[in-house]
Amino acid sequence: MCKECGCGAANGTTRLQFTVTGYTDASAKDAEKALLGLAGVLYVHIHAHDGETTIDYNPAKTKLTELLAVFEARGLSAAL
Repeated sequence: MCKECGCGAANGTTRLQFTVTGYTDASAKDAEKALLGLAGVLYVHIHAHDGETTIDYNPAKTKLTELLAVFEARGLSAAL
C-alpha cells in the first residue's frame, strides 16, 4: 500500500519505478501530464534531474505498453 493515497493490492493498483533518460524540465512536465491522462494512472512523480519516475496505475485499465509509449513519443528512454 502506498503512503501517498492508501492505494495498494486491495484495489488492484501496481507501483512501477522507471529510470528515464532524456528528461528536460519541460519534457518531464509534459510526460507527467500525459501519463496522468491515461485511464488507469493514479499517481506520477518524476525527478527530472536523475530520471527517477514512479507511477501507480491499474493494469486492468492501462497496459504497460501504453505507459512506455508516453515516454517513447517524447524521445525518452525508460527502463524498469
